[in-house]
Amino acid sequence: MKLLRAISPALPAGNWADALRGGVGAAAGLGLTACVLSWTSAARGDALHFPLLIAPFGASALLIFVVPNSPLAQPWSVMVGNLLSAVVALLVISLALPPIITDMLSVGLAILAMAFARALHPPSGAVALFTALSAPNDPLLYLWSPIFLGSLCLIAFGVLWARMTGRVYPFRQPPEVSAHGTADPSPDRRHLPSPDAMAELLTRLRLDANIGVEDVTRLFTAAEVDAASRPLGTLAAQDLMSRDLVTVAKDTPLPVLAETFQRHGFQSLPVVGDAGFIGLVSNEVWIGTPNPSQTTGDLAQPCITVPPEASAGELAHILASNRQQAIPVLDDGRLVGIVTRSDLIALLARGFAR
Repeated sequence: MKLLRAISPALPAGNWADALRGGVGAAAGLGLTACVLSWTSAARGDALHFPLLIAPFGASALLIFVVPNSPLAQPWSVMVGNLLSAVVALLVISLALPPIITDMLSVGLAILAMAFARALHPPSGAVALFTALSAPNDPLLYLWSPIFLGSLCLIAFGVLWARMTGRVYPFRQPPEVSAHGTADPSPDRRHLPSPDAMAELLTRLRLDANIGVEDVTRLFTAAEVDAASRPLGTLAAQDLMSRDLVTVAKDTPLPVLAETFQRHGFQSLPVVGDAGFIGLVSNEVWIGTPNPSQTTGDLAQPCITVPPEASAGELAHILASNRQQAIPVLDDGRLVGIVTRSDLIALLARGFAR
């Protein structure tokens, strides 16, 4: 049984949409790369003694287009890893050693060079072996095309494809400032280790080649949101929201809006019109001098809304990571309730008191 578990698939059930996105992107990226290499070769009038597309590029394409968040797939790793491996193999070839020794040293020394340059890229090991086996006649031309130019094309199309399909490549870096423009981490990250500490942790666990610091931080944050919602049972927005709502109409004059804020002491108020919910107006509108001719509808801001069945974990994440003070709850576009930060604080306090 243990053996079967050890050799069973390690990856979770696949997402066919992501697989299709990656497969189409890799095929298109390799096609584009072949076209560029063919065009530059024809422009020079060169007769190449090696293929336009080398086999390792297939593995590079898999990393760039299928797992773009991997540190092994990042532009530095792809470009520097491929170039270093090719250079190392060319240097080993120049020693005129027996073929098997040349192949072994090319791959082994290429791995050491990539590790030193912090440019580990698994397909680059294949680049070293391919170079040792093919022994190109013109090393400089070989380094330029296909190695440098081919790697550059794959990276460039990888960036474009990620933007076209809603992915992120190159991978995310830890933000230098929060959404508020300060050096403090966002509220949902202040209890987590710093990016430097997270990087040290990944290195200690030998996971630094598998996941980036920002992605593991996102994973920690998402996991904690899920974990925090579990002790709260099956509570949803409809269980927490205020239902006796104080709303203001879009044509409410500013003096009336000010009096409403003062009377109820709310941080924000929902604005409604004939078509239903419009947005939230915050008491921060009084900072500065509003135009007296404006109405409440002019000051209403769009915001994130949720359905009645949204979980407490979702609500906590929205309020922690966004600037809005409250979350309107809409049922088929109709405002049926509102959940504020105070509601969530009271809920969490009750959970800690158990």
